[in-house]
Amino acid sequence: MSEPEKLVTIGRITSVYGVRGWVKIHSFTEPMENILAFSPWWLRGSKGWEKVEIAEGRRHGKGLIARIEGVDDRDVAQEQYCQRDIAVESSQMPALQEGEFYWHQLEGLEVVSDFEGKQYQLGKVVRIMETGANDVLVVRGGSDGIESRERLVPYVPGEFVTSIDLELGRVTVNWDPEF
Repeated sequence: MSEPEKLVTIGRITSVYGVRGWVKIHSFTEPMENILAFSPWWLRGSKGWEKVEIAEGRRHGKGLIARIEGVDDRDVAQEQYCQRDIAVESSQMPALQEGEFYWHQLEGLEVVSDFEGKQYQLGKVVRIMETGANDVLVVRGGSDGIESRERLVPYVPGEFVTSIDLELGRVTVNWDPEF
């Protein structure tokens, strides 16, 4: 089996659906159905990544269901595929407009606050949360930051997020370091 290029996690197989090997999918894509357009999927397991093809998939109620090629048995689907992350090669991701970023590009970046003329190391982006109003950067400090606490910085470009430099691995924010 060939090794995948850089992978981006886009969802998770959660449980089985029915008796014919279908599985329920939790999609991280927007809209959620976009996950079904990617092929192949790479599933993370205890022995690394496994490449699979999706035979069919569709919306079902408020979620998604899919059938993996060659799987037509509920027990096989349960034992071999449930509770596994779904990833695709980063080269499959659609190109973005200038100034737009995928969440996976921001995770791990250093966050520096340029607040009232001084710079403060706040930590690194550990994840991004979706909220109703706007997305939020979850920034965790480390030994080189002000402290090791976690901060929630609204991802509002032009207001709180002043610049993102992927080459430098840095997000600059206008955020009170005491907050």
